[in-house]
Amino acid sequence: MGDMLQAPPYPSVPAERPGFRPGPARVSPLRVGFVLLDQFTLAAFGGLIDALRLAADHGGRSRQIHASWKVMSLDSTPRRASCGVVISDSSPLLDPAQFDYVAVCGGNDYLNERQPAALLDYLRLAAARKVRLIGVCTGTFAIAQAGLAQKRTVCVHWNVLEAFHAQFPTLDAVTDKLFVDEGDLLSCAGSTAAIDLGLYLISRHCGSAKANQAVRHMMLQGMRPSSLPQPHFFADLSGVADSRVHQAVHFMEQRLDDPPSMDAVARYVGCSARQLERAFSAALGASPASFQRQLRKDYACWMLENSPRSITEIAFDCGFSDAAHFSREFRNAFGLSPRQYRARCVASRGAPAPLPA
Repeated sequence: MGDMLQAPPYPSVPAERPGFRPGPARVSPLRVGFVLLDQFTLAAFGGLIDALRLAADHGGRSRQIHASWKVMSLDSTPRRASCGVVISDSSPLLDPAQFDYVAVCGGNDYLNERQPAALLDYLRLAAARKVRLIGVCTGTFAIAQAGLAQKRTVCVHWNVLEAFHAQFPTLDAVTDKLFVDEGDLLSCAGSTAAIDLGLYLISRHCGSAKANQAVRHMMLQGMRPSSLPQPHFFADLSGVADSRVHQAVHFMEQRLDDPPSMDAVARYVGCSARQLERAFSAALGASPASFQRQLRKDYACWMLENSPRSITEIAFDCGFSDAAHFSREFRNAFGLSPRQYRARCVASRGAPAPLPA
């Protein structure tokens, strides 16, 4: 392991034109090396790198002045995103010392528990050279495999929390934030949270004016704070051992806007509806149907507090047929209307209201 931290010698970025003698090199305030993993998430990678691009220059000309970046992959081989788009123009793994951050962009390959040894050694080398690491989407899995997430809190997407805990049961992972900065390790949930992380880095290294420049070009309302919960309600099943319950709840969470029948949930899990009833009763003290209804209502609470969407839109988002049906169910559950609940949240914005029990 000690030898691997010194070899092989990773190349530096080559000169732009052979024979050209540049003057003193201009170092941008923010230098990021992107490492693309198989099946990486295009939205997260694109959002982060485009935030850098739009802050790096003036007028959207994309010159790497205030920020710079290189896209790398193991052996400089093309990498296919989870959506099928292939990034073929990438460098081999470059000397990490030339970057302020090395961002590992993951995606659907997070169940691969044996990332290439050369990749893990590269991440260890970056850490040894005091280069900060960024886990983008499931890139945090690779960083954890390299043993570089110990005694740190990492942020993962709510959809992969259980998989992360299964692979790394001793690590502290959260889903109640968009991204986490632990100093030498940053991690974000992926998707649009990668844009917020990019704006955070731009503001830190290049100034708020440059961050606002990127915000305007991307037609955003602003940078969301890292402490904002991920825009999805999820059930805490940390004390539940029955894998059928985990699978069923995950299936329900994916379909809050179009709730499946309990027969459909049972078919997905691979058991009978009666067996599913018994499993839920033993693990959660509730039937699958009542648990699903509560999930939808809890998600409605989250939306009312954190989303600007209308009551009618939230009703559809949470699988209700119309706003009137939603309002009746909500009042029966919580004792006040959706509109009243939202008003209460706005009035106490200084301390966000927890989801009702």
